[in-house]
Amino acid sequence: MTDLTDARHALLEQLFAAFNRHDAEAVMACFTPDVIFHAAAGPEAQGRRIEGQAAVRAAFEGVWTAMPDVQWTVRRHAVFGDRAVSEWLFTGTSAEGARVEAEGLDLFTFAGEAIAAKSAFRKDRPPLLRAA
Repeated sequence: MTDLTDARHALLEQLFAAFNRHDAEAVMACFTPDVIFHAAAGPEAQGRRIEGQAAVRAAFEGVWTAMPDVQWTVRRHAVFGDRAVSEWLFTGTSAEGARVEAEGLDLFTFAGEAIAAKSAFRKDRPPLLRAA
């Protein structure tokens, strides 16, 4: 690995640790000011396109609010030049008690040592019934 590849891999580790702490400041520190996030679902073919730090931050905070226990358990990261893939297991419980467990991945594009784009893909799995 090169120093830049190592730095990008470390950045992905920092990003997911911050996601799992629900730490908006630390998450946003990983992104460029003009970051583009393609959510897993939305009206466009690529999901919902969200642009800029303020809007992306609001989207992530919305997930943390809707599912206070949400976590991304990373299976692996792979960095290929200016691109990367992170595979993970998404888990969380809605306010109504519906449990979600689904595999997914993110495709990343880097600009230098920061993330310029994140595109999320998650299996479309019905919520699990909550325990009685």
